[in-house]
Amino acid sequence: MSRWAYIADNLQRVHERIARACARAGRDPDAVRLVAVSKNMPAEAVAAAYAYGVRDFGENRVEEALPKIAAVQGLLGDAPAPAWHMIGHLQRRKVRDAMPAFDLVHSVDRLALAEEMEKRLSAIGKVMPVLLEIKLSYEETKWGFAPEEAPEAVGRILELPHLRIRGLMTMAPVVSHAEEARPYFRRLRELRDALARQFPQACWDELSMGMTDDFEPAVEEGATMVRIGRAIFLPAE
Repeated sequence: MSRWAYIADNLQRVHERIARACARAGRDPDAVRLVAVSKNMPAEAVAAAYAYGVRDFGENRVEEALPKIAAVQGLLGDAPAPAWHMIGHLQRRKVRDAMPAFDLVHSVDRLALAEEMEKRLSAIGKVMPVLLEIKLSYEETKWGFAPEEAPEAVGRILELPHLRIRGLMTMAPVVSHAEEARPYFRRLRELRDALARQFPQACWDELSMGMTDDFEPAVEEGATMVRIGRAIFLPAE
C-alpha cells in the first residue's frame, strides 16, 4: 500500500477541486460521483484507491478490465465490490463478456450496440443502466450519436427491456484551457433537459462529463459523474 500512498493526497486534491466547483455553481458536492479511471493501472493501485474511499472505477477495454476486476476483488477479500463502469468504446464482439462484469455502461454510441447488449443481457437475466454517448465535436477519434440523432435513439432504446437509460455522456475535444470545454458541457446538459421533456418515462439523472483536464467546468455545468484518471493515479509533479 505504501507504494500507492500518494493516491490519498491526489484524491484529497481532486475532492477539494470538485467541492470548490460545486460551491461556485451552488451545488452539493455529494451530487457529483467520482469515477476513477483505472485503465492501464494494476489491480494493486485500484485496491489502494478503494482503501482511500473510491467506490467507482472506469475501464476502457474489456480485455484489460476482466482480469483486473477479478484481481481487485481478490485483493479486497470480503469487502463489498466496487462499481465498475465501462467508459470506452465497446465493440459488439466484446459485449457478451462485458455484460456480466460491468454495473453501468457510459458509452452506448450506436443502436447496433444497444441491440447486441439487449441480446446478451436477456440471456443472463440482467438489466443494465446505460448512458447514451453524444458526439458534440467533429474529431474522428470521438464516438457517439449526433445530437439530432438522439431522439430516435432514445425512442428505440426505450423499447429494449434490459436497458435502462439514465442520462448522457460526452467527451469534450482536447483544448488548451479547461474553460474552452464549457460550451460542450452546457450543450450536453441542454440536450439532456430537452430529452427529459420529450421522454419523461425515462430517467435522466446522470450527466457523465469532465475528465482530468476539464472536470471543473463540467461540474459547474451540471456533471453528476466525472471520469478522472491521471489526477488520481499518477504522482503529482
